[in-house]
Amino acid sequence: MSSTTTTLDSAAAVTIGQQAQTKPVAQPAQPDKGGYFGGTGRRKTAVARVRIKPGEGKFMVNGRAVEQFFSEPQHRAACYKPLEATSTRGKLDVIARVNGGGITGQADAILLGVARALKGYDPSLEPKLRSEGYLTRDPREVERKKYGQAGARRRFQFSKR
Repeated sequence: MSSTTTTLDSAAAVTIGQQAQTKPVAQPAQPDKGGYFGGTGRRKTAVARVRIKPGEGKFMVNGRAVEQFFSEPQHRAACYKPLEATSTRGKLDVIARVNGGGITGQADAILLGVARALKGYDPSLEPKLRSEGYLTRDPREVERKKYGQAGARRRFQFSKR
């Protein structure tokens, strides 16, 4: 019985020892033939394909500057959040192609795409991006309309008689 206990204790010690070690940093992704690192971001029905590479800090969305594409400051700020969290704003050129959804969904899709591209560019940035929540996809989608109802949850007006 004591040998079983010793085995369990040694297995627990090995398990605890393995958890204490930090996870090794992944290898950087290989850039494409143009030198870009890519990432795809999605939010609701918006899809953003983002490419980054070292440069002067230009940020283009669908061929236009991000300041021209997004008129609201919170949407522009969302696009830059991963770059500011990792202190890479102004050091990387970002090109994003986004379609589908609305303005807010597109901005959040770009945020996720930029974060995923940064992770491929430099895997040592992943813990910072993950702790800020930039690598987590928002799973919320529009709830479908049900038959016999006016909307997803809204019922038709009730008539007692």
